[in-house]
Amino acid sequence: MKIAAFVSLAAAVLAIADASPIHKPNPKGHAVHLTRNPHFKHNVHAQIAKLNKRYPGLQILAGSSGTVPLIDVSPDSEYYGSVSIGTPAQVLKLDFDTGSSDIWFPSSSCTTSACKAHTSFNSAKSSTYQKDGRSWSISYGDGSSASGILGSDIVSVGGIPVRQTIGLATKESSQFASDPVDGMFGLGFDTIESVSGVKTFMDNAIAAGVLAQPVVSVFLPSERVFNGKGGQYLFGAIDNTKYTGSLTYVPVSQEGYWQIAIDDVGYNGQSQGQSSQGIIDTGTTLIIVSDDAASAIHGNIDGSVNDPNNGWLVPCSLSSSTDKISFTMAGTAFNVAVADLAYQDLGDGSGNCVSGVQGGQDLWILGDVFIKNNYCVFSQTSSPSVGIAPLVGV
Repeated sequence: MKIAAFVSLAAAVLAIADASPIHKPNPKGHAVHLTRNPHFKHNVHAQIAKLNKRYPGLQILAGSSGTVPLIDVSPDSEYYGSVSIGTPAQVLKLDFDTGSSDIWFPSSSCTTSACKAHTSFNSAKSSTYQKDGRSWSISYGDGSSASGILGSDIVSVGGIPVRQTIGLATKESSQFASDPVDGMFGLGFDTIESVSGVKTFMDNAIAAGVLAQPVVSVFLPSERVFNGKGGQYLFGAIDNTKYTGSLTYVPVSQEGYWQIAIDDVGYNGQSQGQSSQGIIDTGTTLIIVSDDAASAIHGNIDGSVNDPNNGWLVPCSLSSSTDKISFTMAGTAFNVAVADLAYQDLGDGSGNCVSGVQGGQDLWILGDVFIKNNYCVFSQTSSPSVGIAPLVGV
């Protein structure tokens, strides 16, 4: 893939003060006087459980959270989790992507080789599927693309179900054929949806009140530190055991992508005199910056070279380095281990690795190389921001 409801409940429970039987008909009706119980305490979960028991078809959810365990595709190239679609549930493996907003996967009617290589969704087997009929198409920075028709069904993530518009791919480009994931789960803003007017999963989950908090918290474990194990997307909550110190909330400067201002780049605490707007993108593997910033960073690394065929290369021995590069946002410098710049061995015997930082991008992309060093909370409040703090153990 890219390398580069909650139901409003009564405010109080009212107790009947006069419930004596009526012996004579009253032509004007009989008033039952109600009084407020001063000792009542809200228990929304208990009230919703009572409603669910009485009306089992409703299945009302209180604001809650849901965890999606992740699989790390070696070498930290992408992370995916399982998502349930339809009734009964059809389970697909999706790449959660803050750099896009569409949710899509192959339709059972798709006959391209890429679709055939993956699990597809059969809308005819879902009792909750609803036709939409609009066409959609999407393309990504690596040249991959997909297209098809829109529909609607229940999408359940970490046990949190939401009725959601979905893209059913009837065509997929060949780049997807070798990818282990079945499709994409966009977590960007609805302004970059492929079809105007479509709301994202988070839009719908927030509107339905099914999330305790309007956040998605992300822990991407590196192979180097965590053996790629334990990764998770946490919808509606924040896991404070995953990071050290306090979260710094960086304001979103433009909604669409999760765009923020990067005020400085450092190497071992020394400013490199570089700054830019950038995005924090779980769907991009590496860190992509401007050519000047990439040159400045690699200028501190002996043996690094900008190869015309492979981009920036660094010695694979860098994997044992204790140096740090940093990106300063909202007054806080967030580190990335230089060891993670030794991303993947070229395999040609040169001892060189593709660097985890590449150039060529005016709008910088802080991809997984950044996120696997820092816990990130994508907060979709009225003033969206990204909360960032160093991961425990890095």
